Amino acid sequence: MLIAGFPAGSFQANCYVLAVQDGADCIVVDPGEGAVVGLRQLFAEHRLTPVAALVTHGHLDHTAGIGELCREYDIPAYIHPGDQYMLDDPRAALSPELNAALDGIPMDGVRPPRVLPLSDGLQPGLAGLPLTVDHVPGHTPGSVVYRLDRDGDRPEIVLTGDTLFAGSIGRTDLTGGNLAQELTSIRDRILTRPDDTVVLAGHGPTSTVGEQKRTNPFLTENALARALAGED
Repeated sequence: MLIAGFPAGSFQANCYVLAVQDGADCIVVDPGEGAVVGLRQLFAEHRLTPVAALVTHGHLDHTAGIGELCREYDIPAYIHPGDQYMLDDPRAALSPELNAALDGIPMDGVRPPRVLPLSDGLQPGLAGLPLTVDHVPGHTPGSVVYRLDRDGDRPEIVLTGDTLFAGSIGRTDLTGGNLAQELTSIRDRILTRPDDTVVLAGHGPTSTVGEQKRTNPFLTENALARALAGED
C-alpha cells in the first residue's frame, strides 16, 4: 500500500494519495488550495495514474483544487450529496471571518465536470483499493470518512477529514454543523474501530483510534455524556 500526503494551502489541509503500489492507479483525497502542484510531483515520483478525486466534506480548504485536478486528468469527483452545494457556492457554509481569510483564493471552477455521489457503506472499488465510505454527519451534513481494510500486518486505516483530529474534533459552529451529531458519529463510526486503526486526519498529525480514546479530551466518557446530553 502506498499512502503519501502533504498539507496544502493557507489552512494546511492534508491532501492524500492512495494506491496499491508504485506504478499503479491512485485516488486523491481532499485536494485543497494549491494541491495540484504537489500532486503532479507525487504522481511523477511514484509513477501513478489518478482515477478519481474524493473529498471528506465540502469546505473549501479541502476542495479548492478539485476542479482543476479533475479537469487536468479527466477524472470524476466524489462527494456526499449533503455537501454538493458547496462546490457551486464555496463560501456558503463559511463564517464571515473565514470568508475574509479566504479573500484572494479563486472561487471559480471548484465544481468538477463530473461529480458522483457518495453514500454510506459505498465500496467504490477505485484503483483496486479496499475502501469503504462511512457517513459521519456533524462537522457538515455530508461529512464522510474513508476506511481501508486491514491487510496482514498493516492495520486498518481511516481518513477522518475534519471529523476527528489528533487531540481534537472538528468545529460545528459553521452552517450545517451539529456537535451532538458529530460526537455521535465519532462514537459510533470511528471509536468502534480497532485500537490500532491508523487515523489520518484532515489537519495535523497521524494518530490511532486507541490513542484518541485515551487522550482526546473531547472523547472521554464524561465529556461525551455531557455533550450528548446538551450540558456543554
